[in-house]
Amino acid sequence: MALTPSTMLPLGTALPPFQLADLDGRVHDSTALPPQPLLVLFLCAHCPFVKHIEPELTRLEHDYNDRVVILAIASNSVRTHPGDGPEGLNDQRQRHGWRFPYLLDSDQNVARAFHAACTPDLYLYGADHRLAYRGQLDASRPGTGQAADGSALREALDAVLSGQAPDPDQRPAIGCNIKWHPGQAPPGTEG
Repeated sequence: MALTPSTMLPLGTALPPFQLADLDGRVHDSTALPPQPLLVLFLCAHCPFVKHIEPELTRLEHDYNDRVVILAIASNSVRTHPGDGPEGLNDQRQRHGWRFPYLLDSDQNVARAFHAACTPDLYLYGADHRLAYRGQLDASRPGTGQAADGSALREALDAVLSGQAPDPDQRPAIGCNIKWHPGQAPPGTEG
């Protein structure tokens, strides 16, 4: 497992346009999203950093789903990591009761457009679909005995929902690197 920090895109960056199918075959078009806050989660089924935050993602969905659009995106190569394919993602989704769409980025173009580097990699956009927060869920890490509480993301969500800008002093997420298709990793990243 390669320990990789998220790319800290400039705050205010516009949501990249994308169209992706979810695990149920429904296509989601970013240009058709409602004008409300949007949380984009780059996830996978195998990474210990994702597994560590799964229970908190369930709580976050319960607490914010009626006010925030939540989308998960799976971009890992299923050529090298078949457990991150639809079957593994469906198992993960069902195990945690997630209702948010889990989108499949099989050509990895959406991960590139977001400059996603790791799983988990979190992007919160305001109702104007401009980047308001990117970074860690909280300060917890797997193996430390500290449970994920989502405190950093919750603070950002609460700020956006109250019409305020989140604190710009944001810490990058840490996780497993995106598993790029062999020979197709963006420059400066690991495959």
